[in-house]
Order: sequence, then structure tokens, then C-alpha cells
Amino acid sequence: MTEPRGSRLGSFLLGGLLGGLAGLAAGRLRSQGAGRRQPTPPGLAAFERAPCYEELLEQDARDRDRR
Repeated sequence: MTEPRGSRLGSFLLGGLLGGLAGLAAGRLRSQGAGRRQPTPPGLAAFERAPCYEELLEQDARDRDRR
């Protein structure tokens, strides 16, 4: 039940070639996608600029004015 040595070697080389090509393709896709992203501020700055957070601040200000 042993395979001929050439068959295993061919399978190994084919798998290596396909894996290498997949890695190159993934790297290209990743580098192209990075240019499309909008720059976002890190940490809390990203949250503080969110529209929902601004609405909460406005609501808190209205509540304080009513008191």
C-alpha cells in the first residue's frame, strides 16, 4: 500500500506551488484593499466622533437645561 516516491514528491511540489500562489494572491488583495479604507482615529476618539455618541451628548445637554 505504499505510493511510488515520485507520486508523493509531485504531490508535495504541486501543493507547495498552489500554496505559494494563494499566498501571493492574498497579499495583493490585502494591499489593494488597504487603500480603500477611511482613516479612523484610534481608541476613544473613534467612539467620540460617532453620530450616536454625539446624539447622546446633545440629549444630555437638553436634559441638563430642563433641570
